[in-house]
Amino acid sequence: MRLLWKYLDKVRWLRKRSAIPLLGVLATGLLFLNLFIEDGYVLEEERRQLRETSIHQLNSERYVHTFRDISNFSGTINVTYRYLAGSPLPRKKYLTIGLSSVKRKRGNYLMETIKSIFDQSSYEELKEMVVVVHLADFDLAWCEGLVRDISRRFAHHVIAGRLLVIHAPEESYPSLDGLKRNYGDPEDRVRFRSKQNVDYAFLLNFCTNLSHFYVMLEDDVRCAKNFLTAMRKVVASREGSSWVTLEFSKLGYIGKLYHSKDLPRLAHFLLMFYQEMPCDWLLIHFRGLLAQKDAIRFKPSLFQHTGYYSSYRGSENKLKDDDFEEDSLDIPDNPPASLQTNMDVFEKYDAAKAYSNVDEYFWGKAPSTGDFFLVVFDKPAKVGRIRVVTGSDDRQSDVLRHGALEVGEKAAGARRGGQCPSYITLGEFRSGNVEVGDVDRKIAFDVSCVRIVVTAGQKEWLIIRSVSVWTTQPASQ
Repeated sequence: MRLLWKYLDKVRWLRKRSAIPLLGVLATGLLFLNLFIEDGYVLEEERRQLRETSIHQLNSERYVHTFRDISNFSGTINVTYRYLAGSPLPRKKYLTIGLSSVKRKRGNYLMETIKSIFDQSSYEELKEMVVVVHLADFDLAWCEGLVRDISRRFAHHVIAGRLLVIHAPEESYPSLDGLKRNYGDPEDRVRFRSKQNVDYAFLLNFCTNLSHFYVMLEDDVRCAKNFLTAMRKVVASREGSSWVTLEFSKLGYIGKLYHSKDLPRLAHFLLMFYQEMPCDWLLIHFRGLLAQKDAIRFKPSLFQHTGYYSSYRGSENKLKDDDFEEDSLDIPDNPPASLQTNMDVFEKYDAAKAYSNVDEYFWGKAPSTGDFFLVVFDKPAKVGRIRVVTGSDDRQSDVLRHGALEVGEKAAGARRGGQCPSYITLGEFRSGNVEVGDVDRKIAFDVSCVRIVVTAGQKEWLIIRSVSVWTTQPASQ
């Protein structure tokens, strides 16, 4: 307990400092207190004192309602929602797609966004998703008019339970008057972004138990074809790794994927600091507090911003994601695997960075004959295609000049993560790259290992930008 009280003394001192350092320290402490309490290490009387002290340190009635349940930080927020269209089904889906929308001064893109979600999805994908639209404007006449249009145009999706439209009442919102003017923003902008944080918090809170994963979109986007399948591949390839947020667009609060189990905490977090900064900044703090230091962003982007006019003041907003591709189905499967190499790795450019669609790579010092880069699957897989790309746009000389691509098989019961006893060569590198198709027709076994072997030493360093593997069916059990 002594450490906790020292922390609270530190908060008392930092309160005189700027908003952002206070936010980071305070949020870290609150999450720590929550985990401490949930694990049962604090007696009931100490728990009461901690709650009272946390509230006292903030000295703000505006925050009291969000800190009141600190001992149940992972619980949902008590909000009474109004169902405007549809109702949730009992079976959990794979993915919930959340959108929050308000009345714009110019333009309205919500209907086209919903249409893009459904049009770009196959029937099998539609069965695994639910779309939740939070009409977050306090103008109830506008909400009712829009929901009539949605219900008419997407009636079959509403009936099927894959489209829900909800509204959180104005009385559930904290005060939106007299807000802190951080960053010198005008008063109406602070009110707009603060309310937007609460809009998202209520949306996240509603969606907590609808599916296994949740992706946030804005109400003015276009989707890539079969985006759910692409996201599912990426999630499967990261099985066994820890992540908080996966990003499928580089813009704003578009295409950010979460585990649904994290939604209550994220909702509480947005509510606690709703007036401090915009939501996309808060999200960076949130993933950092849950130990994901760096963004994990995948290419190509699966969602494109299409709105021409912003929902704030109707001002022009021409932002575009230049990594967006309409047809992104060719994303590799990359089965879960361990990565090994005997090359001299430069700084933090380790082997794992080449085995994903994240914009990063493996970088090793000048390789020698016989050096290798090895991918060992957790389970044997039927492989249809393999592609390896070396070098980068800004370091075009750091390619593999002489190398071979090999695959290997393990004996039943072999140690997980260990090398295969023998390999078959599939192809040789040309101009730094190699791609081999119809692998399953060229070999008579399920692949356990994919190996890149240096066949002649070179003076130049080596960048392996990507190792991509496509399977023909799910990995063996």
